[in-house]
Amino acid sequence: MDAFYASVEMRDHPEYRHKALIIARDPRKHNGHGVITTANYFARQYGVGSAMPAIKAIKRIPSDKLVFLPPNFEKYRAVSAQVHKIMHEVTDRVESVALDEAYLDVTENKLGDCTAIELGNYMQKKIYEELKLTCSFGVSYNKFLAKMGSEYAKPFGKTVILPDEALDFLGMQDIKKFPGIGKKTQEILRQMGINTGSDLQKQSVHFLIDRFKKQGYVLAMHSRGIDLSPVQGERQRKSIGKERTFEPLIFDQQKALTNLRIFSSEVAEALNKQSLSTKCVVLKIRDADFRTMTRRKMLKHPTQNSHVIFDLAREMFLALPEFLNIGIRLLGVSATNLEQESYSQINLFNAIED
Repeated sequence: MDAFYASVEMRDHPEYRHKALIIARDPRKHNGHGVITTANYFARQYGVGSAMPAIKAIKRIPSDKLVFLPPNFEKYRAVSAQVHKIMHEVTDRVESVALDEAYLDVTENKLGDCTAIELGNYMQKKIYEELKLTCSFGVSYNKFLAKMGSEYAKPFGKTVILPDEALDFLGMQDIKKFPGIGKKTQEILRQMGINTGSDLQKQSVHFLIDRFKKQGYVLAMHSRGIDLSPVQGERQRKSIGKERTFEPLIFDQQKALTNLRIFSSEVAEALNKQSLSTKCVVLKIRDADFRTMTRRKMLKHPTQNSHVIFDLAREMFLALPEFLNIGIRLLGVSATNLEQESYSQINLFNAIED
């Protein structure tokens, strides 16, 4: 995705489209603190970008053109899930590496006899039409080159790197364009007179390994267009559950139900975060003698509603009164038979966009 967080905000707030939009806490209101999660392309013209101190934006961008917005990660995760849904229309071999980035293996795909370029065009067009956002994609014979291609023609670009073109393409790239080469390594390489992919290609594998150890081997392989890592498709979760062991034991029905309500809410929240719903609720209960029992209830329609989950858990619990008499050592609620849910209600952890 192109300047993902900033693009989402500009879509939702057209008044920011002609401003230098910085997604970060305003350092003027936080004692100079704050880190840029991303900046729109207008702001990038002033030399600011993700992971930089937000205070630098104030120093480089005229105040009448500068806008700070605190990140809304819940919104970005929801939009990311919508993008991922479109990707899964093409293939289930999707390796998500960030909210705004993923690798797809389209050797086999769901849309029939299409080339990789046609599939990229399909996703790019659909993301723009449905979400009003732009993305860029790279097509090549391995992940490293596809990543290089996706960055090469941003924004709203497409790049195809064929096997017989890879060495020339990599040779003309500055080393800062190589994924995985951080600023410290860049400094060391430049001190050695290595500034481009072509310079890297001239170094022997043994020399790079001796100087940079494991990273040196990766540098040697990548500069020669070699990357053997496969696309790791996402694995579908089989269940989501919450449980707790109690000491002292529970003998009070209300206390047990209170905990079941909390567990049901936590399970529902986890389902919501992962855009999943459940068609089966499972109760797990263990008594003082370590006798463990599970009960399950199927639903006619999938849900991620905490009240529905709790009602089923409570019904199963009340049918087992003997556990209260002995004392409850463990209680748990799980959701199984998971299905993909709507992508409109998703929370997000704090993350920095590349």
